[in-house]
Amino acid sequence: MLNVELIKKIKRIEITTGKIVNEIFAGEYKSVFKGRGVEFAEVREYHSGDDIRSIDWNVSARYGSLFVKKFIEERELTVILLVDISGSQLFGSKKSKIDVAAELAGVLGFSAMYNGDRIGLLLFSDIVNKFVPPAKGKKHCLRIIREVLSADAGAGTRIKTALEYLNRLVRKKAVVFLISDFFDTDFDHLLRVTAGRHDLILVNVGDPLEHTMPGYGIFHFYDAESKKEIYVDSRNYSFVRHMENERQMRESYIKKVTSSMGIDKLDIRTDISYVLPLIRFFKMRERRFR
Repeated sequence: MLNVELIKKIKRIEITTGKIVNEIFAGEYKSVFKGRGVEFAEVREYHSGDDIRSIDWNVSARYGSLFVKKFIEERELTVILLVDISGSQLFGSKKSKIDVAAELAGVLGFSAMYNGDRIGLLLFSDIVNKFVPPAKGKKHCLRIIREVLSADAGAGTRIKTALEYLNRLVRKKAVVFLISDFFDTDFDHLLRVTAGRHDLILVNVGDPLEHTMPGYGIFHFYDAESKKEIYVDSRNYSFVRHMENERQMRESYIKKVTSSMGIDKLDIRTDISYVLPLIRFFKMRERRFR
């Protein structure tokens, strides 16, 4: 049974994201994703004016004349949300990362719903915690929001495990949003495989306190993934520099793998509205596809 606080959160997200989708994102979503998916229908003889890139050279060689592949636009898309629910997702100086992830799930879920698409959910930490098969409808969208908000935080982050599970389970091409803070490395091979099968988009949810110390003095830190507690003196330059180097290494790794593979990445912060970054992201993709 849902507790009162969780019900209030779900209702608030439903109202907020529903309004945002109605006013802003329904059209943006359609222009960026609808029509991107096509499936093979048949081959037919080549006619003057046909795109030479659609020529099926194997069939043409077999019959001694040119044939082209004919494709039809898929009437519906499948959207899969891969949401990181590791311990670090509970952190946030203004709003927790998991709350931001739930709101993003609402925006993407309702956008898919209004366009007649199916949406599914995969929750992961160092293991795959839950998979909700793709479906349509408002009730299903609300379930996805509820699953994100009510999930028990896992231990560490293992993106490779989530991608392996997705690739085994979802064979047909889908639009995949990987929502995480990416406190992980060594998943570039699986990222490449997934990007080859699906339209993969990384959504990096960060917090300003991960970039700067909150002030001067001695601070108590708790690592929600390793369960370790430490006290840090912000005046200890070498330690602070060490933390900053680790952060930069993670960011450099993500930037390197996404740019080398041509994977889109969207940066979201817990202390700033995600609306403007989403609009910019959709506009960027629309221009590229056009």
